[in-house]
Amino acid sequence: MTIAVLALQGAFAEHGQVLDRLCVDHFEIRQKKDMEKPFDGLIIPGGESTVMGKLLLESELLKPVQDKILSGMPVFGTCAGLILLAKEVEGGQSHLGTMDIRVKRNAYGRQLGSFYTEQEFKGLGTIPMTFIRAPYIVDVSGSTQILAKVDGKIVAAREGNQLVTAFHPELNENLSVHQYFLDMISHSSTL
Repeated sequence: MTIAVLALQGAFAEHGQVLDRLCVDHFEIRQKKDMEKPFDGLIIPGGESTVMGKLLLESELLKPVQDKILSGMPVFGTCAGLILLAKEVEGGQSHLGTMDIRVKRNAYGRQLGSFYTEQEFKGLGTIPMTFIRAPYIVDVSGSTQILAKVDGKIVAAREGNQLVTAFHPELNENLSVHQYFLDMISHSSTL
């Protein structure tokens, strides 16, 4: 199994470190030609969603990434990655727009609104969650499943082969969310 990590901006290196710990092959996507390499799943990291959206357009990666996701490529978006995948964005614009969710950007305020908690994640039990200038999911539609909530707000969801978290699992020692994504890929490849 090989995972591609979108490396235009944000916490892509930290996702690579988690994949190293899980002994999973991975590489970074920085330009359009990187999309030609074979891979089984894509991680879109946290960072600044507006900047990442702009860089996706400038590097001519927006359409190829969107096409891969729409054709069933498993994708995992954290924080800004969640925003990029959302069909509706309050206080911003939709970029990839592949997932039936409506999100609120910077929902917890600025950097000072960052926090850590431990909450229930469906199928994984209680896990650590680190939020940094995080969004949250206002609403889900279609076949989207809610996987976790914090203080009544949706912070993780899944729709088919798309997984999103408002928090940064790559910033904690717990590997269970990344393993959940890898299991999604294994299951999707056996269908």
